Amino acid sequence: MGRGKITIERIDNLTSRQVTFTKRRKGLFKKAKELSILCDAEVGIIIFSSTGKVYEIASHCMQSLLERYYKANEENQVLNPTSEAQLWKVEAEGLRQQLEELRKNSRQLLGEDLSELSIEHLETLEAQLEMGTKAIRSRKEEIFQNKIQELNKTKTIWLTAKSYFQLVLPLIN
Repeated sequence: MGRGKITIERIDNLTSRQVTFTKRRKGLFKKAKELSILCDAEVGIIIFSSTGKVYEIASHCMQSLLERYYKANEENQVLNPTSEAQLWKVEAEGLRQQLEELRKNSRQLLGEDLSELSIEHLETLEAQLEMGTKAIRSRKEEIFQNKIQELNKTKTIWLTAKSYFQLVLPLIN
């Protein structure tokens, strides 16, 4: 003799509802414990009864389970297409503003769009240009020094070769 099928709907009789709640809660907790043991899964269940009582079971510490759940939930929300699209929109807008600021700074470094700048901004811009000019001159001097050293090495090689040929040619003739 098997169990009879019941319709899944709210039980009107308060006593029957409470008995069903207790039996099914125990069965659910038993299944959760079995799942935890058999599959080495971390399981946690929290139940609030209609009377306001709280029942819970956890395979490990409920607090660590909840923290892990919240962390995983936050990571999943980032992957949610709607929120991900929203994040990309915000990122794109930030990059647009940054690009516009860089373009504005570039124009100012070229001497354009200076009318709206205060004395302090102009002095800062002037200092930046002076530092840039010094760096350019320094690099240019470094390149010239390297080139001079290369030419001196080449000159030394040619002079050595010339001296050698001046000594050897009379001996050959």
